[in-house]
Amino acid sequence: MKRVALITGGSRGIGYGCAEHLARAGFDLAINGVREEKAAAPALDSLRKLGAKVVYCRGDVGAARDRAAIIKCVREKFGKLHVYVGNAGVAPKVRADVLDTTEESWDHVVGANLKGGFFLAQAAAKWLVEQKQADPKNFSGSMIIVSSISATVVSTNRGEYCVSKAGLAMVAALFAARLGEYDLPVYEIRPGVIKTDMTSGAAAKYDKLLSAGLALTRRWGTPDDVGRAAAALARGDFPYSTGSVIMVDGGLIMPRL
Repeated sequence: MKRVALITGGSRGIGYGCAEHLARAGFDLAINGVREEKAAAPALDSLRKLGAKVVYCRGDVGAARDRAAIIKCVREKFGKLHVYVGNAGVAPKVRADVLDTTEESWDHVVGANLKGGFFLAQAAAKWLVEQKQADPKNFSGSMIIVSSISATVVSTNRGEYCVSKAGLAMVAALFAARLGEYDLPVYEIRPGVIKTDMTSGAAAKYDKLLSAGLALTRRWGTPDDVGRAAAALARGDFPYSTGSVIMVDGGLIMPRL
């Protein structure tokens, strides 16, 4: 029987890259997003062509009611969950100096990325523990938290985003520590500069920086790069690496002289 993965923000960008590779790895998929299902339909259909059963669980991870609805959707459609991929996130609507960051922007970004990321991970973790306790010999599950190099790399024109990702890195560590006794590994994937809708507004800036050697691998990262890492973790290729941070940044954060 096929395993089930829930991927938040899974209909585009990094989330879709993860979904595509998990579908290729034999998973059925619960895809979460905030768009209406008809807007996500082309992506969902592409995933189905890879052999996965795909359901769309619409909802804003930043809203408590929607988080409950997302988990309910997966329970009703599949009745099980093996892998949780917490990927959904937002960027500031306006990049502003930290001296000018507004509470409105803070609440929007931190509420979705960190608060929403924590409490949806909590709900998924409880369900994974429930299944593990019901069938300790046969059930295997894991969690993957997708953060960003912004967890440690400072951008003073989007401080609220950096804070949210730094907090999300701790969320991954906390759940890795808590779920260790159940043999449920938790990993963090920390992408670098990835070519998505979120980074399109700064494309010219990063084109120049990457060509000049910002990262050791002198190109943009892609959702496919992140998806390959997610699939390896979801398959269970790294069973003794819980709590690990998987860098998918082309060597960007390596200290150099």
